[in-house]
Order: sequence, then structure tokens, then C-alpha cells
Amino acid sequence: MAKILVVDDAAFMRMMLRTMLTEAGHEIIGEAANGLEAVNAYLTTKPDLVTMDITMPELDGVGAVKEIRGHDPAARIIMCSAMGQKAMVVDAISAGAKDFVVKPFQKDRVVESVNKVLGL
Repeated sequence: MAKILVVDDAAFMRMMLRTMLTEAGHEIIGEAANGLEAVNAYLTTKPDLVTMDITMPELDGVGAVKEIRGHDPAARIIMCSAMGQKAMVVDAISAGAKDFVVKPFQKDRVVESVNKVLGL
């Protein structure tokens, strides 16, 4: 299936996404704990898709989306947000994110979003 980069400042959230996505047949090729790490990991791993948290230290998810899309306009990024971050989600979609999922994660919704963005 797809090679995915998981980005979230909370190790627990990265682990949850890793489990959900590997169970769905995808390969996790990297993880990052902030936006700067995400940009560097994207450039070195060239994933098929990125799951990106919005609120992170160093560089937030919206900034990371802009940076990644600056390097690769075709980048496929799904934003992960907590409830109540609607304005930030709108900013992320405007910056080029393809979809968003809301925390706490529901496996069916995460897999559905990944498959939709990948065109599966």
C-alpha cells in the first residue's frame, strides 16, 4: 500500500496512528515530533502521504504544510486536529492539506481519509 510519514508531537498519538495504518496495510516510513522534523523527514523519505498534527513546537502543522508543499506541490497531507481547531483546519486546507481527521482518532475515519487522499 502506501508509505506514510506520521507527524505529531505526542508519541502516544504517533503510536496510535502507526498501529491503525499498519493494520490497514500501509507502511510507516518515518515519524516526526514537530514541523521542522516533518519537513526534513519528508525531504529524505519522500512518503506517499503525511499525517500532520496542527499544534506542535518549533513549526506548527500549517507552517510545515506550506514548507512541504513549497518543495513538492503534489504532496498529500492529512491534518490531524483536536476538536475546536476549526479555524486552523481551514488554514491547513488553504495551505494545501488534502483532508483532516479529528482527535480522538477513529480507525475507520483515519483509514477512509488515507484511502480517499491516495485515490484507493
